[in-house]
Amino acid sequence: MPLAVHRVRAAYDRIQATDRPEIWISLRPRAEVEAEAAALDPQLPLAGRLLAVKGNIDVAGLPTTAGCPSYAYEPERDAPVVAALRAAGAIVLGTTNLDQFATGLVGTRSPYGAVHSVADPARVAGGSSSGSAVAVALGIADLALGTDTAGSGRVPAAFNGIVGLKPTPGLVPTEGVVPACASLDCVTVFARTLPEAREAFTHMATATVRPPRREPGPWRIAIVTPDGLGEMDPGWREAYEAATARLAVAGAELQSIDPAPFLEAAAMLYEGAFVAERYAAVGTFIDKQTDDLDPTVAAIITRARDIPAHRLYSDQRHLDSLKAKALDALGDADALLLPTTPGHPTLAEVAADPLGSNARLGRFTNSTNLFGLAAVAVPAGTVGGLPFGAMLIGPAGTDERLAQLAELLTPRVPLAVVGAHLTGQPLNAQLLALGGRFVRATTTAPEYRLHALRTDPPKPGLVHTRDGGAAIEAEVWELPPEGLGALVAALPRPMTIGSVALADGTAAPGFLCEPDALHGAADITATGGWRAHLAAQGE
Repeated sequence: MPLAVHRVRAAYDRIQATDRPEIWISLRPRAEVEAEAAALDPQLPLAGRLLAVKGNIDVAGLPTTAGCPSYAYEPERDAPVVAALRAAGAIVLGTTNLDQFATGLVGTRSPYGAVHSVADPARVAGGSSSGSAVAVALGIADLALGTDTAGSGRVPAAFNGIVGLKPTPGLVPTEGVVPACASLDCVTVFARTLPEAREAFTHMATATVRPPRREPGPWRIAIVTPDGLGEMDPGWREAYEAATARLAVAGAELQSIDPAPFLEAAAMLYEGAFVAERYAAVGTFIDKQTDDLDPTVAAIITRARDIPAHRLYSDQRHLDSLKAKALDALGDADALLLPTTPGHPTLAEVAADPLGSNARLGRFTNSTNLFGLAAVAVPAGTVGGLPFGAMLIGPAGTDERLAQLAELLTPRVPLAVVGAHLTGQPLNAQLLALGGRFVRATTTAPEYRLHALRTDPPKPGLVHTRDGGAAIEAEVWELPPEGLGALVAALPRPMTIGSVALADGTAAPGFLCEPDALHGAADITATGGWRAHLAAQGE
């Protein structure tokens, strides 16, 4: 059976196991997706990567709703960005929930239900690309498309411990996307790792922007002094300082700047005249006042109808002045490091103050597209068990440079898994809870034997052998060092962690088994892996 089919089956099993229907607006039939996977050319660069698509981006065969059922239409073709990823081998699972008409950073403004964070069901998932981010964070999709006007491709990444790559405006086509603010919108990609996000971006981009020239020398990172960050949730400021320290340890030169131009411009996105572009996008439909309109979204867009044209010109002049000041403050820095958000609100806090909560979340993200900059958001630690996200912002065209820099913020250790921790298996949730991210599917070197242990839940035991070994299906995951430590500390006998040799000649820490546990355990090496063994039992 092709690996792509295994991955599709695991994804649908995971959808059922996680029981998070609010993630999805439209999910393709399982049989249809399996058939597409079976016919896929395995040589394609993204062969078998599973893709979720935000519900305001066209996918042929699925309705485009933008989070509003009465707005839905049937697109005749995929949006170009979807078509590009499909041509590279990605397989679309379905369309995902969002803040209606991509208006919000919270993920709660939808008739399809509020989406909560994978880390805490009492807290928001972030928006507007909420469903896309959670589908990736739960290990259902490998990649997901979002859109980002004010931070919608970065805030959900921060709240769910994944990567959100927001390209330079204009690099990725927005044709086939229901606009929020057409002049500012960007199509973004979510992934669990930076390499996956970067690879997807190479297929998404259809334009190039020449990056600014860089003088030789160490990375130069602009940072903000603690006082300049403003009010933050407890622990958030310290997490940001820890991220700056990691960059310094990695050899980067840090220079403090005044973030005032960025913060002032951020406030203008909704408080100024630029919000009028949201009315230009969908205002005529909003004026119909259908029953499924989110009241907060409808109020924001309706108020924008009456903004006078002269105010837009005045705000544009002021924005140009702020952009000049912001770029001057950056100077020769390769990037500006900021927290993605100042905190992580609960569903109750957002319900009590929907506008204030949303405005607070956009403090650091709102100005990026107004200034025409690139950005990438990455996991950079935890605060009280919640993911903390940091964001690197850089000049137009520095997308690849920012991704390189972001690697310095995300120390990870690999872990090879062959059994109950595989994607879709009962213990996979442990890896996700510890900040784990799927890296790739592979096999071990042909030096192992696999046995079905008598444990609850059922799991296999992998043992190294000098003779008569075989290649066993495996996945490589990455965890924060503290996550791997917690996993090892709680690991029950007879499981152990040791060095596992992989098919490409590398080795990684992985699950092995104490030899004494093999007495009476069936040797299932011939099946090629745990999933194949389970499938054979089912048949």
